[in-house]
Amino acid sequence: MSEAALDPIEFLRGQPPFDRLRPEMLRRVEEGLEIAYFPRGSVILRRGGGPSRHLYLIRKGAARLEREGGPALPLEEGDCFGFPSLIGRASPHADVVASEDTLAYLIPGPVFERLMEDPELSRFFLQDLAGRLRGAAAAEPSPIGRELATPVRAIAPGPPVSVAPEATVGEAAAAMRAGRVSSVLVRGGDAGNAGDQPVGILTDRDLRNRVLAEGRGAGTLVREVMSAPVRTLPASSTLLEALLFLLEHGVHHAPVTEEGRIVGLVTDTDLLRLQAKSPLHLLSAVRRFAGERDLGGYARELAGMVEALFRAGIDPEAIGRMVARLNDALLGRLLQLAEDALGPPPTPYAWIVHGSEGRMEQTLLSDQDNALVYRDDTPEAAAWCEALARRVVGGLIAAGIPRCPGGYMATNWRRPLAAWEALFRGWIETPDPQAMLDAANFFDFRRVHGKLPLGPLEDLLRRAGREKLFLAHLAKAAVGAPPPLGLLRHIREEEGGVDLKKGGLLPIVSLARLFGLEAGSAARGTLDRLEAATQAGNLSGDGASTLSESFRFLQRLRLRGQLRTLREGGAPGNKVRLEDLSPLERVHLKEVFLALREMQEAVALRFSTDRLG
Repeated sequence: MSEAALDPIEFLRGQPPFDRLRPEMLRRVEEGLEIAYFPRGSVILRRGGGPSRHLYLIRKGAARLEREGGPALPLEEGDCFGFPSLIGRASPHADVVASEDTLAYLIPGPVFERLMEDPELSRFFLQDLAGRLRGAAAAEPSPIGRELATPVRAIAPGPPVSVAPEATVGEAAAAMRAGRVSSVLVRGGDAGNAGDQPVGILTDRDLRNRVLAEGRGAGTLVREVMSAPVRTLPASSTLLEALLFLLEHGVHHAPVTEEGRIVGLVTDTDLLRLQAKSPLHLLSAVRRFAGERDLGGYARELAGMVEALFRAGIDPEAIGRMVARLNDALLGRLLQLAEDALGPPPTPYAWIVHGSEGRMEQTLLSDQDNALVYRDDTPEAAAWCEALARRVVGGLIAAGIPRCPGGYMATNWRRPLAAWEALFRGWIETPDPQAMLDAANFFDFRRVHGKLPLGPLEDLLRRAGREKLFLAHLAKAAVGAPPPLGLLRHIREEEGGVDLKKGGLLPIVSLARLFGLEAGSAARGTLDRLEAATQAGNLSGDGASTLSESFRFLQRLRLRGQLRTLREGGAPGNKVRLEDLSPLERVHLKEVFLALREMQEAVALRFSTDRLG
């Protein structure tokens, strides 16, 4: 090996976090640096021994951390160890053993202490994985991102125009014209002012749809045609939160509250002025379309909106919620058109989505995951629901949402509620591999449209969380797909790169489902389930934080890669090439996979999955 190949400073410049050190700090490292050789099998640091006197950085070779009762964690070229003991001046918490002949750079304690004066380096060594991932995500926001972070009080002029419930719609329309507004709040009580808690809201749409279209006159009382109840938004909410609020509740206006009083009103028109491609614009287009011929640009428009929001620094979690609500609106419109064509439903029904759409975690359109539940087990109901499923699935295909390769669509999965109950009960009572696959799909269900209550299915989900055998099999399925780490240390790339979905996102989703059901939570989203498990006490706060931040990190990497592929004219997938990641991202990716493997092994031990055969 040439002398240049071993030059420590050149090597350090390419290794996080040293790649961010100022030149004078690197020179300080060079002056105190030591080089040591450790033959294969030698113990470099011993658990319970004297405190480490150096920060170790592997230059060539490999080592492993061995904790009592825990899995061995691999260390490879560029990895550091010894710093917890060095910082805490305490005995090492694990043995460090050379897995093969290893060359390491040693930074003496006094030099390391001086280096810790650098904020970037100190954060790297002092924070846990969740903290490092949060720090890596906290990039300087774009102008659009800063705008979306503005408190909603900044654009909510007040006080809003209001009328009494006994006012006529003619008087309300005059008040709207005088105030140049598109809505008025309806005050509670017989008198009051705009600060009273409203009992309703009257909008220009209400006047159009409930007064003019119904042939009512100007003397109609406001309380007969107003929209109620009124959903309010705290004035401290950001514009992004306001945007999500309007999307999730399907409303166009939201009164803004501060210290219990209405201080303003924010509308979808206010938020449409944002510079980002607005989800509200796409929502408006979806609500207007009249048939499949209008759907061709939906996928393209959605991808453009996602890219604009991602470039603005919006978290993929929030983007996923927006995409889910837009897809919900699309489904609602398709179902409405189908009902208009087929006639009134002969039985109450519920259209449900599941998988990533059920969890509201789909950022770009992938294949369909939907099903149909109806009440009455009659030939008429079955025939009508079959026709409904064909029309709606066809409309989704026209919108750019392809068929599910596994067939998990309403054209195949439509049954009376009693049959769905039997399916859920069977998956819980006979948890074979196919049952676990089906449960993983449908236990994330979310109703999008229809009037049929799904309380019996919710009850069965609560029961599932109390069934020890079912949870053990669910745990076995959750740990059955380990992250892509090689036998010794390397992140394993398959053809085309590292599969972030298969190797990271799905295992985290599966663990969250397990913990959430065990906690008795009705939550569907991965992050919500982890939070619920922490509140219930069946998952530690540190464990939940690590899984949550790892999930966010993997989502960001995947979405960034998918958007790049779309710009290049390709089809978005789930793989990322290691060469496309920064050195720090590669370090974080390996740490995420290692932490996930540790969590899976702990879960396997806790639920005794090895006894299930």
